[in-house]
Amino acid sequence: MKEYLKNIFEEAAKVSPYLNEKQIAFSVPNQKGHGDLSTNIAMLLTKVLKKKPREIANEIIENLNYDKEVIEKVEIAGPGFINFVFTPKFLSKIIIQIDKEKSEFGKSEKYIGKSANVEFVSANPTGPLTVGHGRNAIIGDTVSNLLEWVGYSVDREYYFNNAGRQMRVLGESVQLRYRELLGEEIDFTDEHYQGEYIKEVAQLLVDEYGDKLLNEKDESVFKAKAESEIFKEIKETLKNLDIEMKTFFNEDSLYKDKKIESVLAEFKDKGLSYESDNAVWLKLTELGNEQDKVMVKATGEPTYRLPDIAYHTTKFDRGYDKIIDVFGSDHNATFPDVKAGVGALGFDADKIDVLIYQFVTIIEKGKVVKMSTRKANYITLDELTESVGKDVVRYFFNMRSLSSHLNFDIDLAKKQSEENPVFYLQYAHARISSILRMTKEQNLLASMENLELLNTTAEVNLMKILHQFCDEVLYSAESYEPHRIANYLEELAASFHRFYTDCRILGTEQKLAEARIALAMATQFVIRNGLSILGVTAPDRM
Repeated sequence: MKEYLKNIFEEAAKVSPYLNEKQIAFSVPNQKGHGDLSTNIAMLLTKVLKKKPREIANEIIENLNYDKEVIEKVEIAGPGFINFVFTPKFLSKIIIQIDKEKSEFGKSEKYIGKSANVEFVSANPTGPLTVGHGRNAIIGDTVSNLLEWVGYSVDREYYFNNAGRQMRVLGESVQLRYRELLGEEIDFTDEHYQGEYIKEVAQLLVDEYGDKLLNEKDESVFKAKAESEIFKEIKETLKNLDIEMKTFFNEDSLYKDKKIESVLAEFKDKGLSYESDNAVWLKLTELGNEQDKVMVKATGEPTYRLPDIAYHTTKFDRGYDKIIDVFGSDHNATFPDVKAGVGALGFDADKIDVLIYQFVTIIEKGKVVKMSTRKANYITLDELTESVGKDVVRYFFNMRSLSSHLNFDIDLAKKQSEENPVFYLQYAHARISSILRMTKEQNLLASMENLELLNTTAEVNLMKILHQFCDEVLYSAESYEPHRIANYLEELAASFHRFYTDCRILGTEQKLAEARIALAMATQFVIRNGLSILGVTAPDRM
């Protein structure tokens, strides 16, 4: 629908060049009585043309050359909105397009030839992935899916943060458990990691070395073993959610390849760093930020800013057109420092898009489940997946906007009823499969010959929603909003259930029945395509 309107407005602009003054956008009105698509272009042009918006709207409509077999009605509403109503005959053509494109319907070539790096999860390998990491993982993977649907070549990347104090504490924690397993009495502080997984790593070292490491002064061997075992588990957790990383970028490589030293030297050469209190500072005030920040502490240890800036320069070195980072809201105040530093080194920091999501609260039996990673009081992502299933985990983490806090209701997630949005969508897909099996037994097959018979309110509304899918995919990809696909699918499923209630297939005259089967099949393809973007399966039976 939008494509048709864009074309007739482009033609109208040849007669009325002022239409090129402002970007023309079309949107679905909030109220169904206000047409199928609407534009506010007349109101945007009031200052340019110094006329009343309704007067401008009238002039625009007079210059629109449209096919009355496509557009049934054009109206001016309110202060100057132009509303368009499409004919059922035109709307039904979407069924033919979906039948032709099938699993490709909704894909776009807009960004063919462009590449994107999406970095997500990137949890320190200090313990198993918890539900706290789950939203990051699912958002990153689904955004990657969306970008691929609009033409991008996407590399999913995990920044393997295996340097710094937390990793030393991990090594010390395993070392203490190792000594405890060999008979020593150990007093653990709150600083140390206390999960069962620490004991399991320590036991592996006992099995491998016996008591040979008791006098080991350095925690390195303990850290290395923990890092290896934990990261192996992290990879398996991601695999269970159908997430496959292209690259695991090792933070240690930034030091080994002297990238850190190179970045420090470049800041110094540009006069953007200075020493104070034995620490090295970055002149962020000269780069537009509110205050300077420490890059290297007085101890000689870098803050997160320095390796993060160095890491991002490697992404530019690898030639990506788009660089996307997925972070929790605790990074909200920190990523501007990194972008400013990268920009100061001569890179186009506008290529970096940072997605900040709000955190997750687990609700069980109406109560908040309190968690602490260090004290080993948490629900792992594996435990959540085993409890409610991969599809539910992926859908629930996708169904709210990134800016919204997410309450993950375990009891709702386990329900096999229409209250559970995952069940609701999968049931719609399975119901269509059931319909198609029954109609096939009656020798009724989909036909594109008599689609003009689809003219009831329920049929027309369903076709209108099918028309919106391509736009939803493109907009969701460009705005990094996976929840829009979930919202769209719920609206589509609700519309299909109303259609199925109002419009019989079996027992209806054959031509109409075959047209309705075609509409049901088209709906099934779109549900399946949308669920595939979210990483959710579309079962044929439930």
